[in-house]
Amino acid sequence: MDIQVLIWGALTRMAQALVVGSPTIVVGWLIAAVFERILGRDGTYRLFGGDTWRQLPQAWLLGMLLPVCSLGVIPVMQQMRKSGISGGTILAFGLTAPLFNPISVLYGLTLSDPWAILAFSLCSLVLITILGVLWDKLFPNSRIPAEPLDRTPYGLQRIGAVGLSMVQQAASRSTLYMLLAILGVGILAMLLPAGILQRAAGKEDAMAPLTMSAVATLAYITPMTAIVQVASMFQHGNSVAAAFALLTLGTGVNLGLLLWMIRHYTLRRSLVWLGCLVTIVLVMSYSLDRPLRPKGIEPADHTHAFDTYCNPFVSGDQNYWTSAKRILQDSATPAEIISLGFVAAMLALGGLNVWLDPQNRWMQWLLRAPSVDATDLVKRPGGMRDIVLPEWVIACVSLGGLVVASVLGCFLYYPPVSEIRKEMHSIEAEMFTSYQSGEWDKLEYWIPIQEDWAHKMKVSAYLRGKPLDRYTDLKLQVYKNKLELLEHATEDRDSKEALDYGRQGSLAFGRLKRALGD
Repeated sequence: MDIQVLIWGALTRMAQALVVGSPTIVVGWLIAAVFERILGRDGTYRLFGGDTWRQLPQAWLLGMLLPVCSLGVIPVMQQMRKSGISGGTILAFGLTAPLFNPISVLYGLTLSDPWAILAFSLCSLVLITILGVLWDKLFPNSRIPAEPLDRTPYGLQRIGAVGLSMVQQAASRSTLYMLLAILGVGILAMLLPAGILQRAAGKEDAMAPLTMSAVATLAYITPMTAIVQVASMFQHGNSVAAAFALLTLGTGVNLGLLLWMIRHYTLRRSLVWLGCLVTIVLVMSYSLDRPLRPKGIEPADHTHAFDTYCNPFVSGDQNYWTSAKRILQDSATPAEIISLGFVAAMLALGGLNVWLDPQNRWMQWLLRAPSVDATDLVKRPGGMRDIVLPEWVIACVSLGGLVVASVLGCFLYYPPVSEIRKEMHSIEAEMFTSYQSGEWDKLEYWIPIQEDWAHKMKVSAYLRGKPLDRYTDLKLQVYKNKLELLEHATEDRDSKEALDYGRQGSLAFGRLKRALGD
């Protein structure tokens, strides 16, 4: 393969991973700072159940609620280790946290069979429980004593300490592991030529889970991306076993996380854990395949769901710089662009902090503020009173606020059906002129966006307590099928088929609008 294709493809996929992962990287730094400077070592230890039977279920529950990915979870795991938490619980949280979040679960519940996402969730609980128990039995000495940590005083000093801790997290070794995870994405893009995975998840392909397991270990997938791909696999009749392997290993494991484990738990222990993980995932995958296989769906002969793991370029492509910019612009959302700017700012501040304050005097100055017992009342002029809240209250509000923000974010990510219908109407008009005149680049740009809005319509209706009735849902499904056929004709540059499927899609969209009450 052309060396330029390898290099440009790897850099493009790495840049994509950094952009889509930036929101959860920021959240990971924030959670790690809350653990360190608000909960403290004892509070973090108690949050995860201490040394009781509750530690694994609590790690699973917290992982399900907190919106982090397999990049953002690394600094959180580092703080858990410093708090004296067992290795089994740390790895259970590290594997579960990237799998689901409130937004992705809502999407998953709108699959053709909502029991699938429930089964996947319960299987993840069983998986991490088995792995956690095995780890603590095989390696009981993997826990380290909690590192001493000065108590953070109340007031503005506490806020400043949390902010400074986030800056320090950004300049810590955890960020190096995140970059190594992103490097793994580039390596995967160099190993997989464009389109090679389009037939890697066939319904009857017994090797599909093995293929997905091999690919997913190096891949980096956000929870939302994973659940969208799983939904696509269900809708196209692909292998359920491959879908479970992709969701579990793709979102929960990456190169950086594996290297973090090797650094702290040795190579032998890490390989044992990885071997147990892959074995259990494969057993569960094959066990789930037939019971959860969707009924009445004609399996597609190929899928584009996994194209993002492959090289985006082929030999002979021209102007890689322009193509790479277009790919990044098409895949980035406004929230991700803002988060990327915040990540860049935190990295710059972290580097500046290491350079100007190598002795950590700024944090020591913040921690020297007078401490007040949580039950004290401080009288202020004018008769006002301040209640000094205990650390556990602040921590619950901070972590609970992240969960609430995720739920509220669902309403922003999935706008009302009426707004989605307006957006789809405008895009349908753009596609109409494009397939009439054979403007393939415009079609390739607008079709994925229209498909995304079509998926969001069903979730939006479900989220607002007014799910689409069966008739409207069928009309939506028909329209999505026409979009897919148009997409295939566009890829083949078949003007006759594009015109035919485009007109069929326009008619299907008209029926959908009438079913919605337009």
